Amino acid sequence: MKYRKKPVVIEAFQYDGDLMASNGKYYVPEWAAKADKNGIFKIKGQGDLYITTLEGDMLVNVGDYVIRGVNGELYPCKPDIFRKTYELID
Repeated sequence: MKYRKKPVVIEAFQYDGDLMASNGKYYVPEWAAKADKNGIFKIKGQGDLYITTLEGDMLVNVGDYVIRGVNGELYPCKPDIFRKTYELID
């Protein structure tokens, strides 16, 4: 049997190595800034971002997307998989 993924709308941003501008203001979505303030995001070393998930801490490399799923869960996604799975909507 074959199955098709149901169309869902997610929110995401592409991680560029930081979450804030040099003036200390967040330039990521509000939900990402909140996750950072609540300790869900941890930046270690030279910009390595980790997301605390139910499965443990997951590394987000520069260029990866951070996705906020339909239930508010946060997880990383490699750019090639993101482009194959999602398309931008207005």
